[in-house]
Amino acid sequence: MNITLSLDDNLVKEVRKIAVERDTTLTGLVRAHLQELAAEHAKSGRKRRELEALRESFEKYQFNLGKRTWKREDLHERR
Repeated sequence: MNITLSLDDNLVKEVRKIAVERDTTLTGLVRAHLQELAAEHAKSGRKRRELEALRESFEKYQFNLGKRTWKREDLHERR
């Protein structure tokens, strides 16, 4: 798909220099950046879904174990 962008001439000149240094084109740089942006977005969406599933499981599997009848010192006896 072709798209049209409006960019400042000075910006285009600078980015073309960068593209030459990286042995690519302005289009290649834009494509790579957009691919990276899309991948980050997909990853963050997956992380949000996983975190929400984890929260839901915490809410679903809560147990009341009763009153605590011990102290920390009882578990870690000092000698």
